[in-house]
Amino acid sequence: MERLKILVVDDESRMRKLVKDFLTKNNYEVLEAEDGSKALDVFYGQKDIALIILDVMMPEIDGWEVCREIRQYSKVPIIMLTAKSDERDELQGFQLGVDEYISKPFSPKILVARVEAILRRTNQLGKDETIEAGGIIINKAAHSVAIDNKPVDLSYKEFELLAYFVENKGIALSREKILNNVWNYDYFGDARTIDTHVKKLRSKMGEKGDLIKTIWGMGYKFESEV
Repeated sequence: MERLKILVVDDESRMRKLVKDFLTKNNYEVLEAEDGSKALDVFYGQKDIALIILDVMMPEIDGWEVCREIRQYSKVPIIMLTAKSDERDELQGFQLGVDEYISKPFSPKILVARVEAILRRTNQLGKDETIEAGGIIINKAAHSVAIDNKPVDLSYKEFELLAYFVENKGIALSREKILNNVWNYDYFGDARTIDTHVKKLRSKMGEKGDLIKTIWGMGYKFESEV
């Protein structure tokens, strides 16, 4: 299978190398740009970039402007990196069409996991619509779930919730992030609806429900050795 191309844009060469090394180990082809202007040159010169990792703070053309420009022509997934953890910045990013938002410093392993989750969500990691973890088999095309080879009857939202957990295995997910990705951004209800759905989902999963861990004061994380 041909390696997917990822464009890494950051004015810090050490940061680019760190991200590149981890992505290359995971079989991605990495293109680099040290500023916004070079990023746009690379983007327009390469028509098959699968995802962009984009730093916010850069000289001349910053990450916001690069994102704004790219969004006029493409829906390529974009992960924004920022040294600031500011809710206004995060909201601005999502309004511009950013897919993910990661504050520095971050774990390169978590970055790679989020890259893979986004690429799975945008169906760029191949045509395989089946995902597996911990004895759970999810067929996204058929919208079916089997646990230890036994079918499990889930509602539409329970299915979407479980698929989102498994696709983001090992990543701590806030209630807001779950709402935004499973219920979409146009949902204005109470985040406690997630707790209700998780409770029902765990019940239907039997012993495997324990794989969905509660992170008190934040949200949930799906953990499985396999």
